[in-house]
Amino acid sequence: MVETIISENWGRLVYLGLLLIAVGGYFLLEIRRRPGRTLQQAAIWGLIFLGTLAAVGLWSDIQRQVTIPEQAVVSNGRIEVPQAPDGHYYLTADVNGTPTRFVVDTGASQVVLTQQAAERAGIATQGLAYIGQARTANGIVATAPVRIRSFDLGPIHDSGLRAVVNRGAMDTSLLGMTYLTRFAKVEFSRGMLILER
Repeated sequence: MVETIISENWGRLVYLGLLLIAVGGYFLLEIRRRPGRTLQQAAIWGLIFLGTLAAVGLWSDIQRQVTIPEQAVVSNGRIEVPQAPDGHYYLTADVNGTPTRFVVDTGASQVVLTQQAAERAGIATQGLAYIGQARTANGIVATAPVRIRSFDLGPIHDSGLRAVVNRGAMDTSLLGMTYLTRFAKVEFSRGMLILER
């Protein structure tokens, strides 16, 4: 067994040595004929090689950041949500029949829709009265009160839900306390958010 491993490694070493001699020999011949162009091409191939190594090495991290876990409806009235790699909990709810992504935010007092989410849900944002204010990490932003005709989260249906549309720039809508307090149980346990009606 040990002899087989040694012979396999020796064969690979010989192969890599021959490959290095072939590539190195070609490089030396080319650098004598056209030194400027050869060095430029070598630098380009070196950068491509390093970029490929970096992408392969970071692929698992990139996947974790891009992929957001889906919510899991376990039973009627109970939803379990896995924690995303960024530490947040994301839910997709149907707002007026339109799938809308939310981040669960216990620091937000209300359900907050982005301008884009409100427009996709059929809310005319241009005609809203932005008379409210909300304090955010980016400062104070204007908000407009709205009522969501229908709000469906898995098997759970609500109608006439109060919300606000944020006039400022936001990446994701927020699911705040006015919605979370409708649940009998809101629990954070071992990287899971559990909601029960």
